[in-house]
Amino acid sequence: MSELQGPPDPYAVPLFGPDGEVNRKRLPWEAPDAPDAPDAPAAPEPGSESGFRPAFVPGAGPPRPTAVAEEPEEAISIPEIKSRIHRQLLERLNLSNLEAYDRSQVVSEIRKVVQDLLARDAVPLNMDEREALVDQVLHEIFGLGPLEPLLQDPTVSDILVNTPSRVYVERNGVLEKTDVRFRDTKHLVQIIDRIVSAVGRRIDDSSPMVDARLADGSRVNAIIPPLSIDGPHLSIRKFKKDALTSEDLLRYGTVTDPMLELLHGVVKARLNILISGGTGAGKTTLLNVLSAAIPVNERVVTIEDSAELQLRQPHVVRCETRPANVEGAGEVNARQLVINSLRMRPDRIIVGEVRGPEAVDMLQAMNTGHDGSLTTLHANSPRDALARLETMFSMANLNLPDKAMRQQIASAIEVVIQVSRLADGSRRVTSISEIVGMEGEVITMQEIFVFERQGIDEDGRVLGRFRATGIRPRFAEKLLTCGIELPTALFANADFAFAAGGER
Repeated sequence: MSELQGPPDPYAVPLFGPDGEVNRKRLPWEAPDAPDAPDAPAAPEPGSESGFRPAFVPGAGPPRPTAVAEEPEEAISIPEIKSRIHRQLLERLNLSNLEAYDRSQVVSEIRKVVQDLLARDAVPLNMDEREALVDQVLHEIFGLGPLEPLLQDPTVSDILVNTPSRVYVERNGVLEKTDVRFRDTKHLVQIIDRIVSAVGRRIDDSSPMVDARLADGSRVNAIIPPLSIDGPHLSIRKFKKDALTSEDLLRYGTVTDPMLELLHGVVKARLNILISGGTGAGKTTLLNVLSAAIPVNERVVTIEDSAELQLRQPHVVRCETRPANVEGAGEVNARQLVINSLRMRPDRIIVGEVRGPEAVDMLQAMNTGHDGSLTTLHANSPRDALARLETMFSMANLNLPDKAMRQQIASAIEVVIQVSRLADGSRRVTSISEIVGMEGEVITMQEIFVFERQGIDEDGRVLGRFRATGIRPRFAEKLLTCGIELPTALFANADFAFAAGGER
Protein backbone atom coordinates (compact mmCIF):
# COMPACT_ATOMS: atom_id res chain seq x y z
CA MET A 1 0.00 0.00 0.00
CA SER A 2 1.43 3.38 -0.94
CA GLU A 3 1.87 5.94 1.76
CA LEU A 4 -0.64 8.71 1.83
CA GLN A 5 1.24 11.96 2.01
CA GLY A 6 -0.11 15.19 3.31
CA PRO A 7 0.97 18.57 2.08
CA PRO A 8 4.57 19.52 2.77
CA ASP A 9 4.73 20.29 6.42
CA PRO A 10 7.61 20.14 8.89
CA TYR A 11 5.46 18.36 11.45
CA ALA A 12 3.92 15.79 9.02
CA VAL A 13 4.83 12.11 9.47
CA PRO A 14 3.69 9.04 7.47
CA LEU A 15 0.34 7.67 8.55
CA PHE A 16 1.40 4.05 7.80
CA GLY A 17 4.71 2.42 8.47
CA PRO A 18 6.60 0.02 6.10
CA ASP A 19 4.82 -3.06 7.55
CA GLY A 20 1.40 -1.61 6.82
CA GLU A 21 0.63 -0.89 10.43
CA VAL A 22 -0.47 2.55 11.56
CA ASN A 23 2.57 4.63 12.36
CA ARG A 24 2.46 5.31 16.12
CA LYS A 25 5.52 7.50 16.15
CA ARG A 26 5.09 10.09 18.88
CA LEU A 27 5.26 13.70 17.82
CA PRO A 28 7.51 16.11 19.69
CA TRP A 29 4.70 17.87 21.49
CA GLU A 30 2.86 14.73 22.59
CA ALA A 31 3.27 13.38 26.10
CA PRO A 32 4.67 9.84 26.30
CA ASP A 33 2.17 6.98 26.47
CA ALA A 34 1.67 5.41 29.85
CA PRO A 35 3.34 1.96 29.98
CA ASP A 36 1.03 -0.98 29.25
CA ALA A 37 -1.94 1.35 29.06
CA PRO A 38 -4.66 0.44 26.48
CA ASP A 39 -5.23 2.82 23.61
CA ALA A 40 -7.95 5.25 24.49
CA PRO A 41 -10.02 7.28 22.05
CA ALA A 42 -9.10 10.88 21.69
CA ALA A 43 -10.95 13.31 23.82
CA PRO A 44 -14.05 14.80 22.17
CA GLU A 45 -13.60 18.19 20.64
CA PRO A 46 -16.44 20.61 20.91
CA GLY A 47 -18.13 21.31 17.56
CA SER A 48 -17.18 18.06 15.83
CA GLU A 49 -19.92 15.78 14.45
CA SER A 50 -18.59 12.55 15.83
CA GLY A 51 -17.27 14.09 18.95
CA PHE A 52 -13.80 12.65 18.17
CA ARG A 53 -10.86 13.77 16.11
CA PRO A 54 -7.87 11.68 15.03
CA ALA A 55 -4.42 12.62 16.24
CA PHE A 56 -3.40 13.46 12.64
CA VAL A 57 -5.26 13.81 9.38
CA PRO A 58 -3.34 13.82 6.06
CA GLY A 59 -3.67 17.13 4.30
CA ALA A 60 -4.52 18.99 7.48
CA GLY A 61 -2.25 21.32 9.42
CA PRO A 62 -0.25 20.08 12.37
CA PRO A 63 -2.23 19.32 15.49
CA ARG A 64 -2.21 21.79 18.31
CA PRO A 65 0.64 21.08 20.73
CA THR A 66 -0.48 19.45 23.90
CA ALA A 67 0.50 21.42 27.05
CA VAL A 68 2.80 19.45 29.28
CA ALA A 69 3.01 20.39 32.95
CA GLU A 70 6.57 21.34 33.80
CA GLU A 71 8.11 20.32 37.08
CA PRO A 72 8.72 23.30 39.34
CA GLU A 73 12.33 24.39 39.58
CA GLU A 74 14.05 23.98 42.91
CA ALA A 75 14.14 27.16 44.97
CA ILE A 76 17.47 28.93 44.85
CA SER A 77 19.17 28.97 48.23
CA ILE A 78 21.17 32.18 48.44
CA PRO A 79 23.16 31.00 51.51
CA GLU A 80 24.16 27.81 49.65
CA ILE A 81 25.22 29.79 46.56
CA LYS A 82 27.18 32.23 48.72
CA SER A 83 28.90 29.38 50.55
CA ARG A 84 29.81 27.68 47.27
CA ILE A 85 31.12 30.88 45.70
CA HIS A 86 33.14 31.61 48.82
CA ARG A 87 34.65 28.12 48.72
CA GLN A 88 35.52 28.43 45.03
CA LEU A 89 37.03 31.85 45.67
CA LEU A 90 39.30 30.41 48.35
CA GLU A 91 40.46 27.77 45.87
CA ARG A 92 41.27 30.30 43.15
CA LEU A 93 42.80 33.14 45.16
CA ASN A 94 45.48 33.41 47.80
CA LEU A 95 43.58 35.37 50.44
CA SER A 96 46.34 35.14 53.03
CA ASN A 97 48.33 38.09 51.67
CA LEU A 98 45.50 40.53 50.92
CA GLU A 99 46.86 43.04 53.43
CA ALA A 100 49.87 43.62 51.17
CA TYR A 101 47.67 45.20 48.48
CA ASP A 102 45.44 48.23 48.22
CA ARG A 103 42.01 47.47 49.64
CA SER A 104 40.02 49.05 46.80
CA GLN A 105 42.03 47.16 44.17
CA VAL A 106 41.56 43.85 45.98
CA VAL A 107 37.81 44.43 46.32
CA SER A 108 37.56 45.27 42.61
CA GLU A 109 39.42 42.12 41.57
CA ILE A 110 37.45 39.87 43.90
CA ARG A 111 34.21 41.37 42.61
CA LYS A 112 35.23 40.44 39.05
CA VAL A 113 36.12 36.88 40.08
CA VAL A 114 32.81 36.41 41.85
CA GLN A 115 30.89 37.69 38.82
CA ASP A 116 32.84 35.24 36.63
CA LEU A 117 32.00 32.35 38.94
CA LEU A 118 28.32 33.27 38.89
CA ALA A 119 28.33 33.47 35.09
CA ARG A 120 30.18 30.16 34.73
CA ASP A 121 27.69 28.35 36.96
CA ALA A 122 24.76 30.07 35.18
CA VAL A 123 23.21 31.03 38.50
CA PRO A 124 19.68 32.34 37.72
CA LEU A 125 19.87 35.68 39.57
CA ASN A 126 18.95 39.13 38.36
CA MET A 127 21.45 42.00 38.46
CA ASP A 128 20.41 43.31 41.88
CA GLU A 129 20.59 39.82 43.38
CA ARG A 130 24.04 39.30 41.87
CA GLU A 131 25.32 42.58 43.31
CA ALA A 132 23.86 41.73 46.72
CA LEU A 133 25.50 38.30 46.59
CA VAL A 134 28.86 39.83 45.65
CA ASP A 135 28.59 42.22 48.61
CA GLN A 136 27.79 39.33 50.95
CA VAL A 137 30.83 37.39 49.78
CA LEU A 138 33.01 40.47 50.31
CA HIS A 139 31.55 40.84 53.82
CA GLU A 140 32.53 37.23 54.54
CA ILE A 141 36.12 37.91 53.46
CA PHE A 142 36.76 41.39 54.84
CA GLY A 143 34.06 41.97 57.45
CA LEU A 144 31.77 40.22 59.88
CA GLY A 145 29.59 38.39 57.39
CA PRO A 146 25.84 38.95 57.86
CA LEU A 147 26.46 41.57 60.56
CA GLU A 148 28.29 43.96 58.24
CA PRO A 149 25.17 45.80 56.95
CA LEU A 150 24.04 46.34 60.56
CA LEU A 151 27.45 47.73 61.50
CA GLN A 152 27.19 50.18 58.60
CA ASP A 153 23.67 51.27 59.58
CA PRO A 154 23.99 54.55 61.54
CA THR A 155 20.57 54.10 63.17
CA VAL A 156 21.63 50.88 64.94
CA SER A 157 23.21 51.33 68.39
CA ASP A 158 23.33 47.70 69.57
CA ILE A 159 23.49 44.35 67.77
CA LEU A 160 22.39 41.30 69.76
CA VAL A 161 22.86 37.82 68.29
CA ASN A 162 20.87 35.18 70.14
CA THR A 163 21.95 31.99 68.30
CA PRO A 164 22.40 31.93 64.48
CA SER A 165 18.75 32.43 63.57
CA ARG A 166 17.79 35.25 65.94
CA VAL A 167 19.44 38.64 65.55
CA TYR A 168 18.08 41.77 67.23
CA VAL A 169 19.10 45.42 67.00
CA GLU A 170 18.37 48.49 69.06
CA ARG A 171 17.20 51.63 67.31
CA ASN A 172 16.31 54.74 69.30
CA GLY A 173 16.37 52.74 72.50
CA VAL A 174 13.87 50.11 71.24
CA LEU A 175 14.74 46.49 70.42
CA GLU A 176 13.52 44.98 67.15
CA LYS A 177 14.11 41.64 65.44
CA THR A 178 15.86 41.52 62.06
CA ASP A 179 15.87 39.01 59.20
CA VAL A 180 19.65 38.59 59.42
CA ARG A 181 20.72 34.95 59.67
CA PHE A 182 23.91 32.94 59.96
CA ARG A 183 24.30 29.67 58.06
CA ASP A 184 24.71 27.65 61.23
CA THR A 185 26.38 27.68 64.64
CA LYS A 186 29.79 27.05 63.11
CA HIS A 187 29.42 30.17 60.96
CA LEU A 188 28.58 32.30 64.01
CA VAL A 189 31.52 30.91 65.99
CA GLN A 190 33.84 31.75 63.07
CA ILE A 191 32.70 35.37 63.15
CA ILE A 192 33.15 35.56 66.94
CA ASP A 193 36.63 34.06 66.67
CA ARG A 194 37.53 36.58 63.96
CA ILE A 195 36.56 39.44 66.28
CA VAL A 196 38.37 38.30 69.42
CA SER A 197 41.53 37.10 67.67
CA ALA A 198 41.98 40.53 66.09
CA VAL A 199 42.62 42.02 69.56
CA GLY A 200 44.76 39.14 70.80
CA ARG A 201 42.05 37.36 72.78
CA ARG A 202 40.51 33.94 72.47
CA ILE A 203 37.24 32.13 73.02
CA ASP A 204 37.12 28.36 73.48
CA ASP A 205 36.14 25.72 76.03
CA SER A 206 38.77 26.95 78.48
CA SER A 207 37.68 30.59 78.06
CA PRO A 208 34.01 30.52 76.94
CA MET A 209 33.30 34.23 77.39
CA VAL A 210 35.27 37.26 76.33
CA ASP A 211 35.18 41.07 76.06
CA ALA A 212 36.73 42.61 72.98
CA ARG A 213 36.36 45.53 70.63
CA LEU A 214 36.21 46.06 66.91
CA ALA A 215 38.66 48.12 64.91
CA ASP A 216 36.31 51.13 65.05
CA GLY A 217 36.07 50.92 68.86
CA SER A 218 32.72 49.13 69.12
CA ARG A 219 32.45 47.09 72.31
CA VAL A 220 31.91 43.33 71.94
CA ASN A 221 30.93 40.59 74.37
CA ALA A 222 30.67 36.94 73.36
CA ILE A 223 29.72 33.81 75.27
CA ILE A 224 29.58 30.22 74.01
CA PRO A 225 28.51 26.83 75.39
CA PRO A 226 28.65 25.37 77.95
CA LEU A 227 28.05 28.74 79.63
CA SER A 228 25.33 29.69 77.13
CA ILE A 229 22.83 26.87 76.91
CA ASP A 230 21.14 27.63 73.56
CA GLY A 231 24.32 28.29 71.59
CA PRO A 232 26.76 31.16 70.98
CA HIS A 233 25.64 34.69 71.85
CA LEU A 234 27.21 37.90 70.62
CA SER A 235 26.55 41.46 71.79
CA ILE A 236 27.97 44.53 70.06
CA ARG A 237 27.66 48.08 71.40
CA LYS A 238 28.41 50.18 68.35
CA PHE A 239 30.95 52.95 68.50
CA LYS A 240 29.68 56.30 67.29
CA LYS A 241 32.14 57.76 64.81
CA ASP A 242 30.88 61.24 65.61
CA ALA A 243 30.76 61.56 69.39
CA LEU A 244 27.73 63.39 70.74
CA THR A 245 28.22 66.98 71.83
CA SER A 246 26.55 69.18 74.41
CA GLU A 247 24.27 70.51 71.70
CA ASP A 248 23.15 66.97 70.89
CA LEU A 249 22.24 66.32 74.53
CA LEU A 250 20.17 69.50 74.56
CA ARG A 251 18.44 68.58 71.32
CA TYR A 252 17.61 65.07 72.57
CA GLY A 253 16.30 66.46 75.86
CA THR A 254 18.86 64.60 77.97
CA VAL A 255 19.68 67.76 79.95
CA THR A 256 18.70 71.43 80.01
CA ASP A 257 20.85 74.52 79.58
CA PRO A 258 21.12 75.28 83.33
CA MET A 259 22.09 71.67 84.10
CA LEU A 260 24.70 71.64 81.36
CA GLU A 261 26.14 74.94 82.54
CA LEU A 262 26.50 73.51 86.03
CA LEU A 263 28.13 70.29 84.82
CA HIS A 264 30.66 72.12 82.67
CA GLY A 265 31.46 74.29 85.65
CA VAL A 266 32.17 71.40 88.01
CA VAL A 267 34.48 69.79 85.41
CA LYS A 268 36.46 72.99 84.91
CA ALA A 269 36.69 73.50 88.67
CA ARG A 270 38.21 70.00 89.03
CA LEU A 271 35.50 68.42 91.17
CA ASN A 272 35.48 64.63 91.34
CA ILE A 273 32.45 63.25 89.51
CA LEU A 274 30.72 59.87 89.64
CA ILE A 275 28.26 59.05 86.84
CA SER A 276 25.73 56.38 87.80
CA GLY A 277 23.19 54.56 85.67
CA GLY A 278 21.90 51.28 84.31
CA THR A 279 23.05 49.36 81.26
CA GLY A 280 22.69 51.42 78.10
CA ALA A 281 21.60 54.52 80.01
CA GLY A 282 24.26 56.71 78.39
CA LYS A 283 26.95 56.90 81.11
CA THR A 284 29.89 56.71 78.71
CA THR A 285 28.22 59.17 76.32
CA LEU A 286 27.79 61.70 79.11
CA LEU A 287 31.37 61.11 80.26
CA ASN A 288 32.60 61.87 76.74
CA VAL A 289 30.56 65.09 76.63
CA LEU A 290 31.77 66.29 80.03
CA SER A 291 35.39 65.51 79.16
CA ALA A 292 35.21 68.17 76.46
CA ALA A 293 35.34 70.77 79.28
CA ILE A 294 38.77 69.53 80.43
CA PRO A 295 41.43 72.13 79.53
CA VAL A 296 43.69 71.12 76.67
CA ASN A 297 46.85 71.71 78.69
CA GLU A 298 46.08 68.90 81.17
CA ARG A 299 47.46 65.35 81.00
CA VAL A 300 44.64 62.79 81.14
CA VAL A 301 45.05 59.05 81.76
CA THR A 302 42.09 56.81 80.87
CA ILE A 303 41.63 53.25 82.12
CA GLU A 304 39.05 50.93 80.54
CA ASP A 305 38.25 47.27 80.07
CA SER A 306 37.44 47.93 76.41
CA ALA A 307 38.63 51.26 75.09
CA GLU A 308 35.61 53.32 74.00
CA LEU A 309 36.14 56.82 75.38
CA GLN A 310 36.52 59.54 72.76
CA LEU A 311 38.48 62.28 74.46
CA ARG A 312 39.51 65.12 72.18
CA GLN A 313 42.29 66.57 74.30
CA PRO A 314 45.76 66.41 72.72
CA HIS A 315 47.46 64.94 75.82
CA VAL A 316 45.65 61.66 76.57
CA VAL A 317 47.18 58.34 77.64
CA ARG A 318 44.79 55.45 76.97
CA CYS A 319 45.17 52.22 78.96
CA GLU A 320 43.23 48.98 78.57
CA THR A 321 43.07 45.88 80.76
CA ARG A 322 44.32 42.52 79.53
CA PRO A 323 42.92 39.05 80.33
CA ALA A 324 45.00 36.02 81.23
CA ASN A 325 46.54 33.92 78.47
CA VAL A 326 46.01 30.20 77.84
CA GLU A 327 48.28 29.32 80.77
CA GLY A 328 46.31 31.61 83.09
CA ALA A 329 49.12 34.18 83.34
CA GLY A 330 49.65 37.70 82.08
CA GLU A 331 46.42 39.28 83.35
CA VAL A 332 46.49 43.02 83.96
CA ASN A 333 43.37 44.25 85.77
CA ALA A 334 41.97 47.73 86.28
CA ARG A 335 43.37 48.03 89.79
CA GLN A 336 46.91 47.50 88.54
CA LEU A 337 46.38 50.12 85.85
CA VAL A 338 45.02 52.64 88.37
CA ILE A 339 48.06 52.11 90.61
CA ASN A 340 50.38 52.44 87.63
CA SER A 341 48.64 55.59 86.41
CA LEU A 342 49.62 57.37 89.64
CA ARG A 343 53.25 57.08 88.50
CA MET A 344 52.48 58.67 85.12
CA ARG A 345 52.06 62.22 86.39
CA PRO A 346 48.37 62.55 85.50
CA ASP A 347 46.39 65.75 86.00
CA ARG A 348 43.20 63.72 85.82
CA ILE A 349 42.37 60.03 85.91
CA ILE A 350 39.29 58.75 84.10
CA VAL A 351 38.19 55.18 84.80
CA GLY A 352 35.65 54.05 82.23
CA GLU A 353 33.81 51.95 84.80
CA VAL A 354 34.62 50.84 88.33
CA ARG A 355 33.32 47.41 89.20
CA GLY A 356 35.76 45.93 91.70
CA PRO A 357 38.68 46.63 94.06
CA GLU A 358 40.04 49.31 91.73
CA ALA A 359 37.43 51.62 93.31
CA VAL A 360 39.65 51.80 96.40
CA ASP A 361 42.67 53.03 94.47
CA MET A 362 40.50 55.37 92.44
CA LEU A 363 39.09 57.00 95.57
CA GLN A 364 42.53 57.21 97.17
CA ALA A 365 43.82 58.96 94.06
CA MET A 366 40.95 61.45 94.31
CA ASN A 367 41.86 62.05 97.96
CA THR A 368 45.57 62.58 97.30
CA GLY A 369 45.69 65.44 94.86
CA HIS A 370 44.24 64.03 91.62
CA ASP A 371 41.22 66.29 91.58
CA GLY A 372 38.90 66.45 88.61
CA SER A 373 38.77 62.69 88.11
CA LEU A 374 35.71 61.06 86.57
CA THR A 375 34.34 57.54 86.61
CA THR A 376 31.11 55.59 86.06
CA LEU A 377 29.39 52.63 87.70
CA HIS A 378 26.16 50.66 87.41
CA ALA A 379 23.49 51.73 89.90
CA ASN A 380 19.82 52.73 89.86
CA SER A 381 20.08 55.84 92.05
CA PRO A 382 22.73 58.09 93.61
CA ARG A 383 22.24 56.42 96.98
CA ASP A 384 22.62 52.98 95.40
CA ALA A 385 25.83 54.18 93.76
CA LEU A 386 27.35 54.96 97.15
CA ALA A 387 26.26 51.56 98.47
CA ARG A 388 27.97 49.88 95.51
CA LEU A 389 31.17 51.77 96.23
CA GLU A 390 31.08 50.38 99.77
CA THR A 391 30.71 46.88 98.36
CA MET A 392 33.71 47.42 96.11
CA PHE A 393 35.70 48.63 99.10
CA SER A 394 34.98 45.38 100.90
CA MET A 395 36.18 43.42 97.86
CA ALA A 396 39.67 44.84 98.44
CA ASN A 397 39.89 43.02 101.81
CA LEU A 398 41.09 46.11 103.66
CA ASN A 399 39.01 45.23 106.74
CA LEU A 400 38.01 48.85 107.28
CA PRO A 401 34.98 49.66 109.45
CA ASP A 402 31.89 50.93 107.65
CA LYS A 403 32.33 54.49 108.92
CA ALA A 404 35.92 54.66 107.64
CA MET A 405 34.84 53.45 104.18
CA ARG A 406 32.05 56.00 104.01
CA GLN A 407 34.40 58.78 105.08
CA GLN A 408 36.71 57.85 102.21
CA ILE A 409 33.80 57.98 99.77
CA ALA A 410 32.37 61.24 101.14
CA SER A 411 35.73 63.02 100.98
CA ALA A 412 36.57 61.74 97.48
CA ILE A 413 33.31 62.08 95.50
CA GLU A 414 31.75 65.53 95.24
CA VAL A 415 29.10 65.19 92.54
CA VAL A 416 26.92 62.20 91.60
CA ILE A 417 25.09 62.32 88.26
CA GLN A 418 22.31 59.79 87.70
CA VAL A 419 21.48 58.84 84.10
CA SER A 420 18.45 56.71 83.18
CA ARG A 421 16.99 55.14 80.08
CA LEU A 422 13.22 55.56 80.22
CA ALA A 423 10.54 53.16 79.03
CA ASP A 424 10.29 54.81 75.59
CA GLY A 425 14.03 54.45 74.99
CA SER A 426 14.87 58.10 75.70
CA ARG A 427 17.79 58.90 78.00
CA ARG A 428 17.67 61.57 80.70
CA VAL A 429 19.89 62.94 83.45
CA THR A 430 17.41 62.24 86.24
CA SER A 431 19.43 63.65 89.13
CA ILE A 432 22.44 65.85 89.91
CA SER A 433 23.40 65.49 93.56
CA GLU A 434 26.09 66.91 95.79
CA ILE A 435 27.77 64.91 98.58
CA VAL A 436 28.04 67.30 101.51
CA GLY A 437 29.70 65.12 104.15
CA MET A 438 28.82 62.76 106.99
CA GLU A 439 26.19 62.80 109.70
CA GLY A 440 27.13 60.11 112.15
CA GLU A 441 27.76 57.04 110.00
CA VAL A 442 25.59 58.16 107.08
CA ILE A 443 26.76 59.99 103.94
CA THR A 444 24.62 63.06 103.39
CA MET A 445 23.58 64.20 99.93
CA GLN A 446 21.42 66.95 98.47
CA GLU A 447 19.80 67.07 95.05
CA ILE A 448 20.36 70.15 92.94
CA PHE A 449 18.44 69.16 89.80
CA VAL A 450 15.91 66.38 89.36
CA PHE A 451 13.78 64.98 86.56
CA GLU A 452 10.17 64.28 87.57
CA ARG A 453 8.16 61.82 85.51
CA GLN A 454 4.53 62.72 84.89
CA GLY A 455 3.13 59.84 82.86
CA ILE A 456 3.02 58.48 79.31
CA ASP A 457 1.28 60.05 76.32
CA GLU A 458 -0.80 58.29 73.67
CA ASP A 459 2.32 57.55 71.62
CA GLY A 460 3.98 55.74 74.51
CA ARG A 461 6.47 58.53 75.22
CA VAL A 462 7.40 59.33 78.80
CA LEU A 463 6.32 62.80 79.94
CA GLY A 464 8.13 64.73 82.61
CA ARG A 465 9.96 67.88 83.58
CA PHE A 466 13.37 68.95 84.80
CA ARG A 467 13.27 70.95 88.01
CA ALA A 468 15.78 72.80 90.15
CA THR A 469 15.28 71.95 93.82
CA GLY A 470 16.13 75.47 94.97
CA ILE A 471 19.26 74.35 96.83
CA ARG A 472 22.44 76.25 96.11
CA PRO A 473 25.31 73.71 96.24
CA ARG A 474 28.17 74.19 98.66
CA PHE A 475 30.69 73.73 95.85
CA ALA A 476 29.45 76.98 94.26
CA GLU A 477 32.07 78.80 96.35
CA LYS A 478 34.79 76.52 94.98
CA LEU A 479 33.61 77.26 91.46
CA LEU A 480 33.75 80.97 92.21
CA THR A 481 37.40 80.73 93.34
CA CYS A 482 38.16 79.08 89.98
CA GLY A 483 36.62 82.02 88.13
CA ILE A 484 33.34 80.22 87.36
CA GLU A 485 30.37 82.28 88.53
CA LEU A 486 26.97 80.65 88.28
CA PRO A 487 23.94 82.94 88.52
CA THR A 488 21.74 82.55 91.57
CA ALA A 489 18.67 82.16 89.32
CA LEU A 490 20.22 78.93 88.02
CA PHE A 491 19.24 77.17 91.25
CA ALA A 492 15.82 78.78 91.65
CA ASN A 493 13.06 76.35 92.56
CA ALA A 494 11.35 76.17 89.18
CA ASP A 495 10.73 73.65 86.47
CA PHE A 496 11.94 74.11 82.91
CA ALA A 497 8.61 73.37 81.22
CA PHE A 498 10.23 70.44 79.40
CA ALA A 499 8.43 67.25 78.41
CA ALA A 500 10.43 64.10 77.83
CA GLY A 501 9.57 62.24 74.72
CA GLY A 502 11.07 64.78 72.35
CA GLU A 503 13.72 63.67 69.91
CA ARG A 504 15.35 60.46 71.18
